[in-house]
Amino acid sequence: MFPSQVSPPGFSVDGGLPHAVAEVEVVALPVLPAAEAGQPLLLGPGADQLGDLLGTDLLGVLEAARATGGAGEVTSVPVPAGVAGAPDLRWVLLVGLGSGTRDDFRRAGAATARAATDRSTLATTIPAVDPEVGLTPFVVGAVLGSFAFQWRSAPPEQVPVRRVVLAGLADDDLAEVGRAQATGAAAWRSRMLAWVPSNLKTPDWLADQALALAGEAGLQVSVWDEKQLAKEGFGGILAVGQASTRPPRLIRLDYRPRGSGRAQRRSSPVVLVGKGITFDTGGISIKPGEAMTNMKRDMTGGGVVMSTMAALEAVGCPVPVIGLVAAAENSISGNALRPGDVVRHWGGRTTEVTNTDAEGRLVLADALAYAVAELDPAAVVDVATLTGAIKVALGQQVGGLFATDDALAGALTDAGTTAGEPVWRMPLASAYEDKVGSRIADSDNAGGGPGAIIAALFLQHFVGDVPWAHLDIASTGDSPEDRFEWSKGPTGFGSRLLLEWLGSADPLAGIGRNPAT
Repeated sequence: MFPSQVSPPGFSVDGGLPHAVAEVEVVALPVLPAAEAGQPLLLGPGADQLGDLLGTDLLGVLEAARATGGAGEVTSVPVPAGVAGAPDLRWVLLVGLGSGTRDDFRRAGAATARAATDRSTLATTIPAVDPEVGLTPFVVGAVLGSFAFQWRSAPPEQVPVRRVVLAGLADDDLAEVGRAQATGAAAWRSRMLAWVPSNLKTPDWLADQALALAGEAGLQVSVWDEKQLAKEGFGGILAVGQASTRPPRLIRLDYRPRGSGRAQRRSSPVVLVGKGITFDTGGISIKPGEAMTNMKRDMTGGGVVMSTMAALEAVGCPVPVIGLVAAAENSISGNALRPGDVVRHWGGRTTEVTNTDAEGRLVLADALAYAVAELDPAAVVDVATLTGAIKVALGQQVGGLFATDDALAGALTDAGTTAGEPVWRMPLASAYEDKVGSRIADSDNAGGGPGAIIAALFLQHFVGDVPWAHLDIASTGDSPEDRFEWSKGPTGFGSRLLLEWLGSADPLAGIGRNPAT
């Protein structure tokens, strides 16, 4: 049984001062850099009035604490008995805003939410400092800073603040708040799905989650079971999943913009493809034990695709989108895929399997081939925790991006920077193409060489001339510590980036006109 989980905070706006919000328990005020070097820090909206009510020199508190105003730095001021007009107030949080970039607002939001755990109502003027820059990242940061996952017999040890009131804002800001909440909730869902242990999270369970979210979000949904996969020739998905008692699935989710005309409904969609390996032992090419402990999150790409699809309407995506999740458990048994086996993918291309732990590309290949041949896509983007090599190249804070189209690569890079999920473009270096070849099949799934590039070159053969991008997020699939909006463990990296891109006014602008050279 899946235990109940904590929920993200709710958000509202209020045009008044934060301490005047009904039943407020925590007020968070922004700390701004000094106007000139050597000058004291500055406090943002609401600080003068609250300082007078408290009879406290809040700037003096910052000076005594040697606060720097760095983004996410929190100085806490207890208010044991409340104040006149705010009898429930118990804490004032002075939160550093750094230089006021999007990243700084996001970090401030996460720090504020963490500091307000177990409280009912928080009011803050932090986004009011610069709503155009800071409103969305602050809300997203506050959502993700509240994230927790637990599987204990007792209730959660801590719960997020229930309500966040964004003071100093107007009703006109509510639409953006709603979009930001949807983006944060999608990232929360991506993270939660990656956290679920694999004794529950089977391919069939993942398909059930897709059915549930499709009902919530008004999406069309289809699921291929193992018999349908065999009938239609999805040999890669079947081969990876054949050793498990939990058979594989292919999940399809369809989004159409609400109110769009017939021509737009029939226009070529963006297709998102997610790797959904619900647990990865490595197969017969078995992983070392320490490398297997976090493999419940090897379906992060699939979780990202599902979570993104569920939020498309909320962010106003103007183009049709189809999401595909290739779900399988890479297990070991007498029926396991063996090194030396040859797999026939959807569409007929064959792969010699020289490493059963390079399974993600086998399932993605089927889904990519199907998408290109059957869905007439304007662009295809796949998301996968695919290679350890990308982590060696980029560390754990930047994802890898490969692309056949410069405009698509630029759009995804810009979206990642804006959303706080940065990616770095890697080369589809044809010099290594010989490593993808096999003496007996069309390709080899693990021919050696630079691992992330080889995996991308392998996948490129299944997308033809369609503009395509590959996000290798094995580098960012886990966070080693609680850091800003990231919590230690599976991250669900990717949904914020995709929603920033797909929620833009024209996600496909220029794509297909400038293939990579």
